[in-house]
Amino acid sequence: MNYSIVIDRLRAWFTGLPLLLLLLGAAYWLNQQVQPLPSAPDSSKRHDPDFIVSKFVATTLNEQGKPRFVMAAKTMLHYPDNDSTYLEAPVLTSFDLDHPPTHTSANNGMVSGKGDEIFLRDNVKIVRPNSTKQRDMIFTTTYLHVIPDRGLAETDQPVTMVDGRNIVHAVGMKFDNKAHIVKLLAQVKSEYVPDKN
Repeated sequence: MNYSIVIDRLRAWFTGLPLLLLLLGAAYWLNQQVQPLPSAPDSSKRHDPDFIVSKFVATTLNEQGKPRFVMAAKTMLHYPDNDSTYLEAPVLTSFDLDHPPTHTSANNGMVSGKGDEIFLRDNVKIVRPNSTKQRDMIFTTTYLHVIPDRGLAETDQPVTMVDGRNIVHAVGMKFDNKAHIVKLLAQVKSEYVPDKN
């Protein structure tokens, strides 16, 4: 084998190598220039809050400019993807001219997109203080659907009502705060707890 021929060929090949590398680099650069831009992530599919409010309080007034109900929460988070609002430790206070205010609380809740419905969950409690006509009434359940403008609340879950010494257990309830009517829907069981003297 003739080593001088091999060396000449290698020398010619190495002389053309920089030109070949330059052409490869230019081809790569042109390829990157014609590639479409990477699509931005679609944030509409994400469930992230667009705003968070701590110690939230909102008051709705009646026609006379007096509070009709007050919604308060430890934290409020709004989610734009489904226009929902999450409430941590919500408390809804409903005012009535003829009766003391009714307080409804829960561990958490959701407000509909239109803001006209509230869905309360976990340790839901309604306290209707006594008036000249009625004693204190306390209702507890795990879920409550509230329509504040109409003064209505309902649940299909087990509910306990304490009225003085009477304790009533039921499944399902319709609570009309404006008419001061409570309907227990099914499996109603009542017990009377006498004084311990």
